[in-house]
Amino acid sequence: MRFAAPLERLIEAFRKLPGIGAKSAQRLAFHVLRSSRENAQALADALLEVKDTIRLCSICFNITDTDPCVICADDDRDRSQICVVEEPHNLVAIEKSGFRGLYHVLHGSIAPLRGLGPDDLKIGALLQRLRDGSVTEVILATNPNVEGEATAVYLSRLLKPLGVRATRIALGLPVGSELEYADEVTVGKALEGRREI
Repeated sequence: MRFAAPLERLIEAFRKLPGIGAKSAQRLAFHVLRSSRENAQALADALLEVKDTIRLCSICFNITDTDPCVICADDDRDRSQICVVEEPHNLVAIEKSGFRGLYHVLHGSIAPLRGLGPDDLKIGALLQRLRDGSVTEVILATNPNVEGEATAVYLSRLLKPLGVRATRIALGLPVGSELEYADEVTVGKALEGRREI
């Protein structure tokens, strides 16, 4: 069934969002249609505000509306540690854990099959941040997949000659899970990352 042209355009716009299929796009479009004009205007304004005001922090490359970002500007953070993540949303997960150091966002990982190499990431800026010697540890918190592992290994090789301690986040079983449901790679990583108690 065809809808009115403006509604079709809205459905098609929602379909371009990641994870939104045809039915979800239709539901969202009809929700907007049923909403008040004020709610629709608030959504449109929020979308445009994000596009107009959000940029990358000139230090850590996190998304921000101020430069430097609030994390880099916070004098109470441990400036001897930098946690390296692939994307800004990864930083949020680390921050929720209570980490109080600094961050560096690579904006991707080394993925030759997708045409992404080291020069496509914010690696040069990370190395520049380490030049003054104030950072003693770089925590590599890239994703536990082939690209994330390759990126972590690549970075650790770059960091070693600089005398900076490179550590990798532990990988393994999530809290609350059961061993019988874990795959062999996850169990293997959990065994590798074991520590004394």
